[in-house]
Amino acid sequence: MTVGFYSPLPPARTGVADYAAALLSYLRRRGRVEIAPARCDVALYHLGNNTQHAAFYRQSLEQPGVAVLHDAALNHFYLGQLDEASYTEEFVYNYGKWNRGLGCDLWRGRAASGSDPRYFDFPMLRRVAERALAVVVHNPAAAATVRHHAPGARIVEIPHLFLPPEPPSAAQALRFRQRLGVPPGACLFGVFGYLREPKRLLQVLDAFAAVTQEVPQAMLLVAGDFVSSDLERAATQLLAAPHVRRLPYLPTAEFWLAASAVDGCINLRYPAAGETSGITIRLMGIGKPVMVTTSPECQRFPEGAVVRVAPGLAEHQSLCDHIVLLTSMSDVTREIGLRAAGHIQSCHGLDSAGSLYWDLLCECCASSPPAPLHSAPSRGSRL
Repeated sequence: MTVGFYSPLPPARTGVADYAAALLSYLRRRGRVEIAPARCDVALYHLGNNTQHAAFYRQSLEQPGVAVLHDAALNHFYLGQLDEASYTEEFVYNYGKWNRGLGCDLWRGRAASGSDPRYFDFPMLRRVAERALAVVVHNPAAAATVRHHAPGARIVEIPHLFLPPEPPSAAQALRFRQRLGVPPGACLFGVFGYLREPKRLLQVLDAFAAVTQEVPQAMLLVAGDFVSSDLERAATQLLAAPHVRRLPYLPTAEFWLAASAVDGCINLRYPAAGETSGITIRLMGIGKPVMVTTSPECQRFPEGAVVRVAPGLAEHQSLCDHIVLLTSMSDVTREIGLRAAGHIQSCHGLDSAGSLYWDLLCECCASSPPAPLHSAPSRGSRL
């Protein structure tokens, strides 16, 4: 059996690339896996909600295989790939002709797509899910979303994998904090990754501004590139606060150094897109307490292994309370980190997740013999 592997890979600056590279190394221990071959016995497509996945999306329609949905939403992907007419037709294909007007409205209001919940409420997954031999998701929320769009699809939940890093030493982490100007005794939180509206950065910065008036030892590191110039402008003044440290996108080695140096991570998602965050898995895996938005996407994390922040009107107070708690009670912070590491090591290991992938690929290969390349459905899509 030859597996075709279609995904962004390093040095692409995306968490999917790092995930895919780790999975690829495991699968090649089990059998023959080729990167983007012209023909294979079964294909594995890694699909996300950005333009880096456009070629793999097209291939997944032409030659159906196992589709891994790293985001259980493709609305933003279509906004970046289609013109108005094609986007509207794709919306109609997903939600019926009676929703054509809504599709037109969403196209015309796309400048607000990063924060408007409607773009997350209509993830437009039907075409991919119907064509795939199987759809892999990482959490129950994503599974439910796919099932809603394609009731007949085969959906397999596989935990987001964790590949343990070569940990920096305590001395290296301390020197990193010193370079940032973090004073001894400070409790440093980190926000990592691409900075989009759903990560709630403005709300996190606002909560820190409120908390640090009473708890001056609370500090925040913001590391990553903004994907929206409007969001960057809105955050500029808050990022200049004395308790905030700012870094750009961090390559892998620098990321792990920063992750080791922080005392906790804040990784909110609202509105959510059905994704399981690789950053959350990484930070939990090395024993850091992580604040996540209370949502079905985080349902599999046991109580006491993450810090859940209420969305909506309660978000600000919930954030403030948890920042104060983790800053003031080091024993609680340490215990949450230990429970997080234990959960990730037992449920998200490369061998266990990789084995589930390999078994699924073998099953799909056996049930679907090689066939000529298909033409992608033309209705509603010009990708």
